Parts: sequence; C-alpha cells; structure tokens
Amino acid sequence: MSIDDALTGALAGAFTRPMPKSAGAQVRYLVRQHKGSTKAVAELLGVSQRTVERYVRDQIRRPRADLAARLAGEVRRRWQPQVRARARKAAATTGGLMVDVRARFGFTAAPGTTDDARMRHLTLALPPGQAARLLDAQAAGATDRDLQQVTGDVLGEVYFRDGG
Repeated sequence: MSIDDALTGALAGAFTRPMPKSAGAQVRYLVRQHKGSTKAVAELLGVSQRTVERYVRDQIRRPRADLAARLAGEVRRRWQPQVRARARKAAATTGGLMVDVRARFGFTAAPGTTDDARMRHLTLALPPGQAARLLDAQAAGATDRDLQQVTGDVLGEVYFRDGG
C-alpha cells in the first residue's frame, strides 16, 4: 500500500455517509460530478460513452475488475470533499495523525551492533505540525517516493530525535 493511499484512507474515516457501492450508483455519482456529461466520465474511465449510459440505466451491473477498481478510485477521490478538507484541517492543526509503519531504520554499522539497520514496527501519534508536513506534501501532488522521504524525516524527528 502506498503512503498516498494510506493518507487518503485515513481521511476517509471522517466520511459521514458511505460511498456508493454498486457500479450503477458510482457511475451516476460521477456523471453528477461532471454536470451530466457521460462523455467526460467515459474519457475518465477509459470506456465508451455508450457503456457509461448503460451503467447509468443499470443495464450493466458488474464491471470488469480493472474498470471496477478505476471506478471505485475515482469515486473515492471525489467523495465528500468538504468533509475530507475538514478532517485534513483538524489533523494539521489540533488532532495530528496516528502512524503505523514497518520499515528499515538504523545506520550503516558493523553487523550485530545496536546501530545496525533493522526492520522495526512503529505505531506512534504524529503531532499536528508534523502531520501538516505530510498532508501538505500529499496535497502538493508529491510522488510516493517524495512522501516516503517526508515520512522518514517526520518519523526521524518525532521518534528518534524526539523533537531535537
């Protein structure tokens, strides 16, 4: 799982209503988001406009696996943007984030010493300032590699250096 997916999932915990489950309901939601344009939704999903119209009328009920994944992802990205923004603001100003990570931490040292890099499983609460750094990087469109770097910096400061 990528860091971007994990952050999106963490913010999804604040949703007040469940996302549409059926393919028809998901396609109808996307059509509403695109102001009734089935052509725009077809381009977004990589299918024909006729296929989108058939999903809207529930003439097709079960999409292929790859289409179902794209459809769910597009709905998830657009679902309840104001609730998502409120959760993002709360995490960045007052609440912080809870992080559960398994990664290799340590320094290059002689094998068997305590400084030697090893796999660690960390679960810790990021303070709001550090959570804001991570969420701001995600909002700026950082790649997963960039998010890994920011996460490593944040964990280093919070866990290993304890704020200095």
